[in-house]
Amino acid sequence: MPIREGKAQEIYIVTSGEMMAMYAANNIARGVLKYAHSGGVRLGGLICNSRKVDREIDLIETLAERLNTQMIHFVPRDNIVQHAELRRMTVNEYAPDSAQAKEYAALAEKIVNNKTLPFLHL
Repeated sequence: MPIREGKAQEIYIVTSGEMMAMYAANNIARGVLKYAHSGGVRLGGLICNSRKVDREIDLIETLAERLNTQMIHFVPRDNIVQHAELRRMTVNEYAPDSAQAKEYAALAEKIVNNKTLPFLHL
């Protein structure tokens, strides 16, 4: 709905190297394409939320290339996420100095500074 109503300018798709996640990411990208030209929305990139799949980075980079975008960040899998969730906290609240919190900060910085926002070509 935000895309159709012109409220979104930049879309980031979170996926992993699992086949169903990449399939869903491709379908979402096709939905973004449907409104890209009329609404000016762009796909900012893919965010890989790692599931420790074999060749995961290669798979996501290949998918990104085929979607004419980029893998903007690879978020490694860390059990600290589950520990924080069990306490109904974000990682930044639960462990602000952790490696995972630093990954989220790096991702945020990349999104803020992302100047590569091409139209989609599927």
